[in-house]
Parts: sequence; C-alpha cells; structure tokens
Amino acid sequence: MASHRKSRPAGTRVPGIRTPALATAALTSVALLSQTADATPSTDGRPSLEEVEKKVDDLYRQAESATEKYNAAKEKTTKQRKQVDTLLDDVAKRAQKLNQEREQLGSFAAAQYRTGAAAPDTATFLLADSPQDYFDQTQLMGRLTSRQKTAVDDYFAEQSATMKKREEASRSLETLTRTQSDLQTAKSTVQRKLSSARELLSKLTAQEKARLAQIEKQKQEEAARKAAELAKQQAAAQAEAAAATQDSGSTSTSGTSTGTGTGTSDSSYATKAAKAISFARAQIGKPYVWGATGPGSYDCSGLTQAAWKAAGVTLPRTTYDQVNAGTTVSLTDAQPGDLIFFYDDISHVGIYIGNGMMIHAPKPGAYVREESIYYGGESIIHSVVRPA
Repeated sequence: MASHRKSRPAGTRVPGIRTPALATAALTSVALLSQTADATPSTDGRPSLEEVEKKVDDLYRQAESATEKYNAAKEKTTKQRKQVDTLLDDVAKRAQKLNQEREQLGSFAAAQYRTGAAAPDTATFLLADSPQDYFDQTQLMGRLTSRQKTAVDDYFAEQSATMKKREEASRSLETLTRTQSDLQTAKSTVQRKLSSARELLSKLTAQEKARLAQIEKQKQEEAARKAAELAKQQAAAQAEAAAATQDSGSTSTSGTSTGTGTGTSDSSYATKAAKAISFARAQIGKPYVWGATGPGSYDCSGLTQAAWKAAGVTLPRTTYDQVNAGTTVSLTDAQPGDLIFFYDDISHVGIYIGNGMMIHAPKPGAYVREESIYYGGESIIHSVVRPA
C-alpha cells in the first residue's frame, strides 16, 4: 500500500463530516411518515407502519454489522486453521524422527548388553519414561562412543523441541476453537436478525407494503437531491483548486495538474479507480449475500475488496480494516474510486463513482446497485478513504 497511508483508530470521525448521535437510516423515513395521515399510531394493538419500518431497518443494520463480525471471524479462523495444520504436521514429523532416534538409542543399549557392559535388557530402555534416567542408572553414558553420545544429545534435544511444539499446537487448537465459536455466534446472529425482519414484513398488508414503497421512493428522491448538491460543491472546490494551481503555475512551466493534488498522482489514482469502478459496475444486479465475496454474489465489503483487487490493489476483508487501508479525505474532496463508510460502527461501505453517487451491495434481499451516498440520510456517513 502507498507510503502516504495513515492508520486511524476505527470509530473516529473525520473533520467536516457530520456525526449526530442519532445516525440511523430509519430517521429519514420516520420524518416522511410523520407528514402523512398514515403515520398515526395503530389502534388495533399492531405496531404502526413507521414502527415496523424502523424495526426492519434496525434489524437489517444489525444483520450487516453481524456480517462484518462473521467476516472477521471467518478470516481469522482460516488463518488459525492453517497455523494449526502446520503445527500438527510438524509435530507428526518430529514424533516420527523421535521414534527413529529412540530405536537407534535402543540399539546402543542392546550392543552394550551383548558385550556385557550392562545388565538391563533393551526392553527396559525402550519402555522407560525417560531415556536419560535409563542411561544414567546403567552408567552407559560413560561407555558410549563419541558418535553415540552425539546421538543421545540429539535425541534429548528433539524430545524437548517436540514437547514444546505439542504445547504450541494445543494452545493454537484452543484459540481456534474459541474463534470458531465466535464465527458460529456471528452466523446465528445474522440468521436470527434476518428471520425477524422477514417475519415483520410478512405481516404487512398489501396496502402497507405499497405505502412503504412510496416512502422508499420519497427517500430516494431526497437522496438524489442531496447528491446533486454535493456534486455542485465538489465541482466548485475543483474549479477553485484548478484556478489556484493555474495562478501558482503562471511563474513556472513545470507542468499542470487536474483537480486536487499533483497531476501525476491524480492520473495514477484515476487509472486504478476507473478499473475498480468498471468491475463494480459489472456486478450491478447481483444479489447481496452476507459473507459473499463473488463472483455470483457479494456483501458490501466483499464487493469493494473485489473491485479494488481488479485494479491491482489488495484491500482487507472487513469494513473495520478497510477504513484504515488508505488516506482519509473529506467528503467534498471525494474522488471516484474512494471508499465511503457508513454508521458509527463502520459496518457498511460503498465505492464512490462521483456526483454524490456510489455502487454498493446494500443489504440482505437487495442487489448490487448504483445509489446516492445519502440513501440513508447524511448523518450516517462516517468517512471517506482513498485506498491507493
């Protein structure tokens, strides 16, 4: 990754990005509902439509957050399983080597016995818990040749190393077991949240579902309006930066730049970003599936990871790590290809394509799509990161 990358603790905010405490997508829909007669409380004991929508939104949010925890646990489990397999293979090889050296030492003891130098038989040695004790007790060490003594020393060293490897493998197995438990917990949480959301939606009448669709349309229209406003702000900022660059370059003929930063840097990033966006655009219409990394389906961080991989840049698996895998920039300075992160727990991410729009894998039941970065309101935007 580029040397300009700086790590930032997850959860911190970027100057200039709004961070109100109530940062949920449901707030926008509740505000819209309150303007209609349909927002009145239910009198039949059933939850009101706005209560159902807020609950469903919250459940999807919780499911996506649990998905990122699942992704982290899955990645950790894979690494730990490889480590355990390597350790167990090493222990098996060492045990085989130890048995061979033990047999060799037994032959030394048998030779001493045949020459009358020692009374105990080789069976005593082979069954002994400690070969060292056997050699000490029978005083064989004093009568062994230099080559035989070296073999004995090698045996004891291998025995000690094997015991240490067995202990290390045991600890690694315990760690793997705990991580697998975390993985199962996250998986169960995702399934439970999605099941609850589906159950709530299944209880809605056709009329209520139609009203929800209308509310969603109003939200999208508002998000599109805000995206257009951001596009104007970005265009103004770029024009100002270009003017400043032109003024400063009037006394120099060393070159010009486009947008912000140096021309060479912007050109290199733009080339990579174009490849990432092209890949992401080709995935539009594919379903969101939690834990998926393609090629047939994706979750949010799986999509951004795959998109930037297509551009030759390796990103971590989870949103929690991707948010630190680059340089943080302001929303106004966002460029196509940048990663836009959402919510206080950084549980969602999309790839910015310009003009206030992004491509992302939204949530369970939805498909990869192009959408305003304000799809859930301005307050849920966490930060913007340039990954290369």
